[in-house]
Amino acid sequence: MIVTVNRENVLNLYPALASIPSDVLTTLLQSAMSLPAGTEVFAERQPCQGFPLLLAGRIKVVKQTSSGREMVLYRVGPGGSCIISSSCLLGHSDYNARGIAELPLSMLVLPASIFSTLIVEHAAFRDFVFHLFADRISELMQLVEEVAFNQLDQRLAKLLLARNTTVIQISHQQLADELGSVREIVSRLLKGFVLQGLVSLGREQLSITDRQGLQKIAAV
Repeated sequence: MIVTVNRENVLNLYPALASIPSDVLTTLLQSAMSLPAGTEVFAERQPCQGFPLLLAGRIKVVKQTSSGREMVLYRVGPGGSCIISSSCLLGHSDYNARGIAELPLSMLVLPASIFSTLIVEHAAFRDFVFHLFADRISELMQLVEEVAFNQLDQRLAKLLLARNTTVIQISHQQLADELGSVREIVSRLLKGFVLQGLVSLGREQLSITDRQGLQKIAAV
């Protein structure tokens, strides 16, 4: 669905756009659209048609394994963008992950041809894109370190604590997707947490009953 956006709000979220030509910015603002939660924003092996700029909502970027499981790589919120999109545009390659609207989206899409021009001709925009790379690579390196060196129960405890709430609305499968694991293993770990008095389980939700106990596991 096409939507109307406020120019000032866009520039507040993306100050780097203030330096681009006025006609280019006008074209960009006219590309605004909204997508409902659950929409697939892009898919693996699909050519990249543009550079997304989020105004509201959140995109979850996931990678599917050969066994069919999915692992969350990162999320994109307002003021950010997707480094997989930018790498595909810079390398003239297809997507190698999926992007899903985790929340209802309002977004702009910078066409590939204009993206290429701005990268070459406008330093502020180029710096913005490269800073995105630096930030996301740091996040992905942290993810690799956690997967390679941390025990799954430790990662699960950290994931639960990161929600900053006592009651968490989430399924075992969703937790498994977040951890890059399988539901059966996550369910087994959660039952172990229950036996230790750390959490209690409900239908597609859990409650943290001993936050300090989880913090001890997360810190091991």
